[in-house]
Amino acid sequence: MSKMRKLITTIAIGLASIVFAGASFADAMMPGKGVTVRPIEGTNLEEKFQHQIIYTALEQLGFEVDEPQEVEYQTIHLALGTGDGDFTAVHWDPLHAAFFEESGGAEKMTKFGDFIAGALQGYLVDTASYEAGVQNIGDLKDPEVAKRFDADGNGTADLAGCAPGWGCERVIEHHLDEFGLRDTITHNQGAYNAIIAETVARQQAGEPILYYTWTPFWVSGVLVPGDNVQWIAVPYSSLPDGRVANTMFQGKDHGFEVNTLRIVANNDFLNANPAARAVFEMAQLDINEVSAQNNTMRDGEDSIDDIARHVEEWIAANQDTFDSWVEAGKKAAM
Repeated sequence: MSKMRKLITTIAIGLASIVFAGASFADAMMPGKGVTVRPIEGTNLEEKFQHQIIYTALEQLGFEVDEPQEVEYQTIHLALGTGDGDFTAVHWDPLHAAFFEESGGAEKMTKFGDFIAGALQGYLVDTASYEAGVQNIGDLKDPEVAKRFDADGNGTADLAGCAPGWGCERVIEHHLDEFGLRDTITHNQGAYNAIIAETVARQQAGEPILYYTWTPFWVSGVLVPGDNVQWIAVPYSSLPDGRVANTMFQGKDHGFEVNTLRIVANNDFLNANPAARAVFEMAQLDINEVSAQNNTMRDGEDSIDDIARHVEEWIAANQDTFDSWVEAGKKAAM
């Protein structure tokens, strides 16, 4: 081969290497290109905020995010376990631990980090009732005490409770049996927002109330623990299936463990998409910011456009943090 031909060959190889390197770099910058992600959400509109922040990070990595499925929590886990969806950002740990295991567990899915930490659950009453001595759910075993919270005239206390399929209903139903409250408390279930709206209206009318709720959620921005309502205790820690866990918070036994909301994703999706895995590992939101956004929705800013604006505002206020998630995704792809 002549020197000229060798030179031409060397240049050609060099140019090809540059083109290949450039293509590889471009692919690393948009590692999700050509991949459609199938998210699954719960049925609470207030949970869209946290999901859409994750969607935006994935979109900046080139992923196309499909219209989310909206189902109850048990069904979310079943779908992830069977591969009928890719991820959710609303796994309550440990509340949904049974759903996770029943749907295939770690063999099929992976839990990530502390997406939203410090989520409380439990029972509350209006402050007047608390100051009158109703400070433990066990107090309602007394029919006369229970009648204080009788909203429909049937002689039992009305507990604004937990919708079937959420997980919290299992704990409440267990407590009713364990603490001997079946004859004095009616567990009202159904559309939670409708039930709790009636509860708020009764409190604002000066009537006694008994309800279950959780944080982050708008309810605690209207019925404010430590102000117009108070957390009440349970007689002792007791969870379904004999499970033993710490249900104390600030010296009071709430009957529910303090939860962390985690992202859960299907393992096959994760193995094929390391960039998405990196985002899931990095993502964290402050629970107070989530509660504040939920309260804004309760005040009327609850359209899809409103939520999208809330997401944009959160990202702008936390740009460095958000950018670090996206950069982690790019590095994982490289």
